[in-house]
Amino acid sequence: MDDLTGKKQRFLGLMREGWFTVFIILLIAIAWEWGVSVGWVSFLFFPPPSVIISTFIKLIANHKLTDNTGITLWRVFLGLILGGIPGLILGLILGWSHRLYRLVNPLIAATHPIPKIAILPLIMIIFGIGESSKVVVIALTAFFPLLINTAAGVQQINPIHFEVAKNYGANLTKIFTRVIFPGSLPLILTGLRLSLNLALLVSIAVELVSAQKGLGAMIWLAWQTLRTEELYVSLVMTALLGVFFNFFLQRIAIHLVPWKTEQRI
Repeated sequence: MDDLTGKKQRFLGLMREGWFTVFIILLIAIAWEWGVSVGWVSFLFFPPPSVIISTFIKLIANHKLTDNTGITLWRVFLGLILGGIPGLILGLILGWSHRLYRLVNPLIAATHPIPKIAILPLIMIIFGIGESSKVVVIALTAFFPLLINTAAGVQQINPIHFEVAKNYGANLTKIFTRVIFPGSLPLILTGLRLSLNLALLVSIAVELVSAQKGLGAMIWLAWQTLRTEELYVSLVMTALLGVFFNFFLQRIAIHLVPWKTEQRI
């Protein structure tokens, strides 16, 4: 009963925060609309929210927005799978083996800060100018946050938990499933959240420079043709995807690691 009450209170807290955010957005939208109507804000570069909403509906009706969003999401999730799963597995291994971590950590420290979009030309030389190079850049982006957070999650587990498991005769499989994975799960979810958001960000960036379809391509084409209302629609859709990703992962965290949700994983 107490557990259900705690979950209900956390959910209500998230809802209250959400309504406050909606109120701020509505306030900004009203001021924006009024500023354009009286001529204080440029209609060309800052079309009013009413125009953006009508364009949003039109682009959904003709499937232009949904098709491009689907292409971007496919790249994001494919990159997340190809980069995130190896990052998770390697992170668990590095977190478990301190010796291996000390050997590999300098390489991680050297390669992680390199902007993955900056090596897109090199990746295009290796993988071609098609879809593969775009997915590889996104996968590399998703790889490091999960790797680093997973390794940190394993390393922060109190050694006494391993000692207790060994005293009760737990084998390596039991230690992994009962100690390592649950103990590192909060930071794994944090890494997943970072990887997912960065994958979306880099997917948009890659599409801006080297794609014919996708939200990034929509943004660039809209700017080139000065259809700024379509540019804002693409930005709004990107923001909505980010909100959905974060809300979805927060809901997962509430169920999987309820003792950590107060830290806003």
